[in-house]
Amino acid sequence: MFGFNHQDGSYLEVDGAHIYYEIQGNANGNPLIFLHGGLSHIETFNHVIDDLGKTYRLIGIDSRGQGKSTLGQKNLSYKCLQQDVEAVVRHLRLGKCSIIGHSDGGIVALRLAVAGIVPIDKIMVIGAHWALKEDDPAKDILQQITAEGWRAMLPDSYDSYHRLNPKADFKKLISSIVPMWLDASDSGYPNSTVRKIACELMAVRGDKDSLVSRTHLTELADQVTHACLLNIPFTGHSPHEERPELLMPFLEEFLSH
Repeated sequence: MFGFNHQDGSYLEVDGAHIYYEIQGNANGNPLIFLHGGLSHIETFNHVIDDLGKTYRLIGIDSRGQGKSTLGQKNLSYKCLQQDVEAVVRHLRLGKCSIIGHSDGGIVALRLAVAGIVPIDKIMVIGAHWALKEDDPAKDILQQITAEGWRAMLPDSYDSYHRLNPKADFKKLISSIVPMWLDASDSGYPNSTVRKIACELMAVRGDKDSLVSRTHLTELADQVTHACLLNIPFTGHSPHEERPELLMPFLEEFLSH
């Protein structure tokens, strides 16, 4: 059985923050990096990694300020999270890798593919925005999130943050992450630069996702040369957690072909 456990990992200091990463799976396999969603952690991928661990070297990275990674003093941005991942890849000397990113992690994966600093074979993004337009309903949802509201809505997420994070300060994290979600500058969403993505991309969403629309995901796939689109029925924003058995056949086919 393979799974991230927040016990077998290590820390890398990057620009004043301690970034937690963990390696599982086949030590001789091709690297497969997992980037989780906002206010979450790498264990949320455990529903899909058991079979993958037989073939791939699995690298889970807790995003800055989340999971077991500390926040540091830098302003939180998608560019900052991208640079943290690049630092871990350099440190581990991974070479060409594939990436699975959920929500915020998917946005970071898109930025990594655009930048081209990390050699990438394939990326799968799940429930990820490539842009946040002024009329996107998700914008109103994101800007209204507070520490108190998140705790009431998702108590398990709140509790796991305090269980894992060595310097837990949830209000400070919220005050850092909400501006990142709303960032319209070049340090935020990749926007039209996604056209530069040369690797294979699978863009995934749950059909009941209230944050990422079908149209939004189709627009992403239409801009990337080697892209395919997967809309999974009966699921919301996190199909890899909600119905992993529906996602896995497509994920395994995408990675292996």
